[in-house]
Amino acid sequence: MAIPEHFLAELRARVGLVELVGRRVKLVRRGREHTGLCPFHNEKTPSFTVNEDKGFYHCFGCQAHGGAIDFVIATEGLSFPEAVERLAAEAGMEVPRSAPRDREAEARRKSLYDVMQIAADWFAGQLLGVAGAGARDYLQGRGLTTASIERFHLGYAPEQRDLLKRTLLSRGLEEAQLIEAGLLIAPEDGGDSYDRFRNRLMFPITDRRDRIVAFGGRALGTQRAKYLNSPETPIFHKGDLLYNLANARRPARDENRLVLVEGYMDVIALDQAGLACAVAPLGTALTEAQLLASWRLVPEPVLCFDGDAAGQRAAQRAARRALPLLQPGHSLRFIALPAGEDPDSLVRTKGAVAFLDLLAAALPLSEMLWRLQVQGKNLETPEQMAGLRKDLRDLVGEIADPTVRTYYGEHFKARLQTAFSARTSAPPHQGRGGNWGRHSGGGWRRGPLYSPPIAAQSGLGRGWKADSYRRERLLIAALLNHPDLIHEVFEELGQLHLSSPELDNIRKSIMEKASSNTPLDLEGLRDNLKGGGMADASAKVIAELTGPGIAHLDPFVRSDTALIEVIRVWTVVYRWHRLEDLRRDLEAATDDLGRDMTEETLARWTVLQEAVDRATAEATGLEET
Repeated sequence: MAIPEHFLAELRARVGLVELVGRRVKLVRRGREHTGLCPFHNEKTPSFTVNEDKGFYHCFGCQAHGGAIDFVIATEGLSFPEAVERLAAEAGMEVPRSAPRDREAEARRKSLYDVMQIAADWFAGQLLGVAGAGARDYLQGRGLTTASIERFHLGYAPEQRDLLKRTLLSRGLEEAQLIEAGLLIAPEDGGDSYDRFRNRLMFPITDRRDRIVAFGGRALGTQRAKYLNSPETPIFHKGDLLYNLANARRPARDENRLVLVEGYMDVIALDQAGLACAVAPLGTALTEAQLLASWRLVPEPVLCFDGDAAGQRAAQRAARRALPLLQPGHSLRFIALPAGEDPDSLVRTKGAVAFLDLLAAALPLSEMLWRLQVQGKNLETPEQMAGLRKDLRDLVGEIADPTVRTYYGEHFKARLQTAFSARTSAPPHQGRGGNWGRHSGGGWRRGPLYSPPIAAQSGLGRGWKADSYRRERLLIAALLNHPDLIHEVFEELGQLHLSSPELDNIRKSIMEKASSNTPLDLEGLRDNLKGGGMADASAKVIAELTGPGIAHLDPFVRSDTALIEVIRVWTVVYRWHRLEDLRRDLEAATDDLGRDMTEETLARWTVLQEAVDRATAEATGLEET
């Protein structure tokens, strides 16, 4: 539901921004403003300013900017409605509801929070009483301290069928409330309701505001389900919450580390070992909402799974679930525990250092995806490698953000190239690809060479594929109109062969400027050109390539095209161009091999054939991923 703007304006007017920010940042007054070290990035010199009169903060270092609501969202990982509710409660205001039905629903939800807190307190009392002796023995055997039991408000649900029900009804609570809260089960046949949790160790589950909204119960007897969670209720949606998120929020931000483990006991054991930044899904696969909640706290949460087959399947599900949600700077890392270990057992037997070592070696998402795709597969033939490439291309296609998708495509392309190159080195007489027949001049020669791939068209005009000079002009024009491109393609530019003397003169001058750390400006570049009359000819070409003509024909070289797109298309053109050079060299080597097959000519042919294979894989991989 939309919150009225007049209410938001009044809320902002009531909230003291300096006071709010000052809880997290040490501010110093300077004139009408306050300054301090930015809480959103590491800095030694204050660049963070708070202006109470204008109602905003601004960092001149990382450009963070906003008001009171924005600050709460950014520092506490809350959603917009949650931040508004939080500030409104502090300011003594009630968020308006637009209809009586909404007010009634909100009142019912508030009463459910009270019910859950009463139940949690009762469960905690039962754990300390005579009935909870077995549960206490279990916790002691798991190594939990009294402080941890109190911190996580653990409890015990007795074995009697309706003891919780009778107790809470005697305190004035209504049966309908207890059913709506998920504490009682109402049989479909109309029989008497009864307690949902019986003979179970109870783990209260809180929301982002640390209000108890549900329970997880671990069986202590022979119950069929080892763990039982509360059902969905008006205040509990298990796919939206993470266990211990409220407690872990501040440590996660302070340490820039959030660990997602599989169970309640894992979270508590890590917390007890000094790792207070652990959370867990609530008995289900990781959801989109849980991923987004994690990213509000840290840019790269670490997912911890058991090292068995079930753990691998869980890791794969989480990795695939994350792909459509990836954004620049936000990803996941993964750790797999040794066989037979979970975080609880690991820290109890080997200490927190062992777990910290695993965290330090956590795999990035890209590496996890690669390993999940290649494990157990035979990759000895081109067909099998093509299948792997298709699978990886399908993965990359699931990434919604175009920038992240481009970089993932480049990453997997490079991995495929490395993997394929290691498997394609057999000489021609062993039957490596192509048709071999008798050459009229004697000896043996290969039939038709590889046809070059059809390069990506995005950002390019027509005709460049068959026109070597056109390609050369495109490659240089992009560098002239995008000076930052040189830092991305410096090595490739050094290997670039240009048939045009004027263009090659410009190429050398660009590389000389880049090597001297001098900014690449057109005027300075013209002054740096070598060769008398050649300098004049090259300067004329520079004028042509930076004019409106080529930008009209080939939009990718325009100065207003995004650099990431320029890098992508430039790389396609470069690899096409280099592949053409290698093919010509290979044709000459094939003719030499056909005329006189010696160890020297065979070795040269083999080297060039491998180079063509690699270049073909690179160009094809770029297009298809």
